[in-house]
Amino acid sequence: MTRPNRTMNRPIPGLLLGALLMIGTGAQAGDDHAAPAHEPPAKAAAKAAAKAAAAAESKEAPAPAAAAPARVGDEELRRRLEERIAAVRAAQKEEAPRPRPRPRPAVAHAAPATPITEHVVAAADPHAPAGGAAPAPHAAHWSYAGDGGPAEWGKLKPEFSSCSIGKRQSPIDIRGGVKVDLEPIRFDYRPTGFNVVDNGHTVQANLGGGNSIEVAGRRYELVQFHFHRPSEERINGRQYEMVAHLVHKDPEGRLAVVAVLMDQGKQHPMVQLVWNSLPLEKKEETMSPVPIDMNLMLPEDRRYYTYMGSLTTPPCSEGVLWLVLKQPAQMSPDQIAVFAKLYPMNARPIQQVSGRMIKESN
Repeated sequence: MTRPNRTMNRPIPGLLLGALLMIGTGAQAGDDHAAPAHEPPAKAAAKAAAKAAAAAESKEAPAPAAAAPARVGDEELRRRLEERIAAVRAAQKEEAPRPRPRPRPAVAHAAPATPITEHVVAAADPHAPAGGAAPAPHAAHWSYAGDGGPAEWGKLKPEFSSCSIGKRQSPIDIRGGVKVDLEPIRFDYRPTGFNVVDNGHTVQANLGGGNSIEVAGRRYELVQFHFHRPSEERINGRQYEMVAHLVHKDPEGRLAVVAVLMDQGKQHPMVQLVWNSLPLEKKEETMSPVPIDMNLMLPEDRRYYTYMGSLTTPPCSEGVLWLVLKQPAQMSPDQIAVFAKLYPMNARPIQQVSGRMIKESN
């Protein structure tokens, strides 16, 4: 019976066991740092134990503490805080909801606008210059007969009161004029373009600029002319087939009307130009393709009667200078018939002279 080996039965310390295992593993793996094969086992075990102890100490050693951050100054903190606040405000501004548009109230469909014409304007006047402010669509309607006839004009609107109570109204029967050497009317007319409109009361031609008269040291610009049948003016009781009223206006707004009486006779070339451009519908304005020379509208003899009067249509405003040429021009029967078909009668009755001064050229 053999004696038991006490050395082999002692427990192997853990550290030594780890070293041995490392030696075995290193030998099997062919580690470059393994002990040489001829090294004694005891010496090799000691070296392995030393390595294992160093490894254990490295694992148990605490990691070095991180370096403390550098201290930031108060000015730097304030600057960073202000930048942050500005960034937050900018983001809030971008994200802020835009104000929603307020809904528009529903609007009922309006009726078509009423055309601006003398037909719907109680105060409209064929003697007034073309253009002007828009009239009220429900203005009182005036005419040459019936309920809106001349006897009723002054009652239709307060603005028409002069038609009833005025003392210097037109037209008049020109009688007993004082014959004097009247200053000739200086006509400065030249060919110009024009438009024609049937405004519901007469046929009217609206002219471009460049035509004027000068009388009594005052210059008046020609703005339009229109027609009446029969003539509104009478000369010693005689009434003519028609009359053309040439309406002029000075820079202060004062009016001067040249009346060209029309008798039946030969064709009038300038009247024919107007008839050629008559619009197909009332209230519509037609441009003439040919200019008109108003010198040819006048008779050769340009002596005249003159007096102060009014417009011959509502609102019958007074202060109008009337210049009635003594010699009538002529229109053919056919030309008179054209107008008569549109307006058989559009003349205001004769008004009282009321002691006014009437002058006539010698």
